[in-house]
Amino acid sequence: MNVPSLLNALQSCACGKSHTVGIRAVEIGRGLLAQTANILSENGFPKKILVVSGTHSFAAADGITDVLSAGGFCVRLHLFDGVHTSHQSDVDALTALCRDADGLLFVGAGSLGDVCRRACYVTDKEFAVFATAPSTDGFASDTAPITIHNFKISLPAREPSVIIADTDILAAAPAVLRSAGFGDMMGKTIGLADWKIGNLTTGEYYCDTVAALTRDAYRRVCAVADRIPQNDPESAGVLMEALVITGMAMKLCGSSRAAAGAEHIVSHFWEIKTLEQGRASVYHGRKVGAASLMITRMYYDICKNADPARFGADETDWERVFAAYGDAFKADVVKCNSPTVTEETSPAILREKWNAICDAVYAEMPAPDVLADMLRRAGAAAACEEIEITPELCLLGLEFHPYMRHRMLLSRLLPMLRCRTDYTAWAGLNKG
Repeated sequence: MNVPSLLNALQSCACGKSHTVGIRAVEIGRGLLAQTANILSENGFPKKILVVSGTHSFAAADGITDVLSAGGFCVRLHLFDGVHTSHQSDVDALTALCRDADGLLFVGAGSLGDVCRRACYVTDKEFAVFATAPSTDGFASDTAPITIHNFKISLPAREPSVIIADTDILAAAPAVLRSAGFGDMMGKTIGLADWKIGNLTTGEYYCDTVAALTRDAYRRVCAVADRIPQNDPESAGVLMEALVITGMAMKLCGSSRAAAGAEHIVSHFWEIKTLEQGRASVYHGRKVGAASLMITRMYYDICKNADPARFGADETDWERVFAAYGDAFKADVVKCNSPTVTEETSPAILREKWNAICDAVYAEMPAPDVLADMLRRAGAAAACEEIEITPELCLLGLEFHPYMRHRMLLSRLLPMLRCRTDYTAWAGLNKG
């Protein structure tokens, strides 16, 4: 991927914002494990490094520390065992380990990468990634979702200077990880729709040039849906590049808007409530894929049934909201909603912009049956039972996720739209 060329195309952007990224190189291709030391050296990565990985990921990149040592790097290795959630305690532990290194190379995918990015930000260390599975869009991000007291919040993190992905290794990753990455990509259209809706209803910043990067990456991934379950280096490379581009899009626009919407927040709601019960969640991308189908059904149904003549003031039942989150998370929810985001719009604005809002939904998001078919063909999750979520928790997430962030979403507008709600149907729980 030619990062300088991408940035050059964004010069003098019509949105008026100066778009920058700190990534110097993204190398995705076959046989790159053997070139890791050369790629890092060519891009000025420091020689005294801490290599951080999980036990399974490190096995997938067998020989990488030997390659680095032979290439002149002074390597110290730290392996984590079974990091499924990015906890603040892991960030604290890694922060202490980072202090004796000049840079950190993360070998792997998923939540441990969030821990590494955050620790590098805290200690101001250079950060690079050797990806072992195309399972998440977090590789290129400069934020990290970190769990503190079981509540997941987005914190500033260190953007990688170099990203390396050997497509033979990506293709050999468990199919469930590739399908998780596909599920993560399926949420991008909701993110773009919600971003535009935020712009229409509150005047929030929006950049169609950055949105187009995400849109194009999504379409390229859709084209290889049938090949995602296969051990296929080419489609694994397409998926990895799309995940990196959408991660970069978040940095380019200065928020996660270009890559995440209501579907990601639903996933985070499910995760915090699962953690509260002392259970680990399934892969983030699998939850996002399933949530994407549910939110797509919801948004299409809202646009079909809402009547602008009925729009009114926000009538959120805050006691029900607080009860859904429970005492453990009430303070966090109050903080996210003081003031609440609907105070930035009005029923009059919603009536004026309603056709444009629905146009954004239809223009960005595939029809529910089309999305369901793509998820199935890619082996991605599409229902709550496939992500180990009870029907009760599934419905709670669909109804109460908007209050977990100070962010305009179409789902957050439901108390103002006053249209029919059918969370059971949207969750796909009313079958036969």
